[in-house]
Amino acid sequence: MNPITLHILSAACAYLIVGLNPAIILSKTIYKKDIRECGSGNPGFTNFKRSFGNQWAWWVFVLDLTKAALVIASFAYLFHVHKMGYQYGAAYTGLFCMLGHILPVWYGLKGGKGFLVLFSLIWFISWKAGVVATAAWTILFLCSKYMSLSTMGAMAAAFFYLLLAGVDSPAVLWLYGTEVLILIVRHHGNINRLLHGTEKKFSFK
Repeated sequence: MNPITLHILSAACAYLIVGLNPAIILSKTIYKKDIRECGSGNPGFTNFKRSFGNQWAWWVFVLDLTKAALVIASFAYLFHVHKMGYQYGAAYTGLFCMLGHILPVWYGLKGGKGFLVLFSLIWFISWKAGVVATAAWTILFLCSKYMSLSTMGAMAAAFFYLLLAGVDSPAVLWLYGTEVLILIVRHHGNINRLLHGTEKKFSFK
């Protein structure tokens, strides 16, 4: 497979497969409602949990993680086999996973914010960066109980770890940095509420 074909195939598969949103599918199938018309309107784990409770929310969490992980792992391996770099393959594929999740063609370009996709991705770029992200998320969440702040802080912490520890190529850092920036932009509403003290805290109950 030549490099151009692999890049196109990776982008198309990542965008189309990860664009399938479990929160939207489960809300319509089980509750006969569209999650985008409930709560904050975001078709992701946190809003699903707040809108419908715990019973199916954790399925959304698991499915969002695994759908991205399977696609990223598969294409990262193919990029590695074709001598283009495992980290680069993961970061490149992850970008289109995020775009598919955030701007899905299946749902009129109205998708989620991309945290679980990005959290899944970082483990394939560097497991050590994944540990840093998990630790940062845990500390921020325990201290603040704000899911939005914790997710943005965790992914930013992973970026600075990669910046200091180094990656296989500059392209990996640029791609991951772009993905973190996209995540932050998607949380602009949450950032505004955090600044005004109106952001809701997360509860496992």
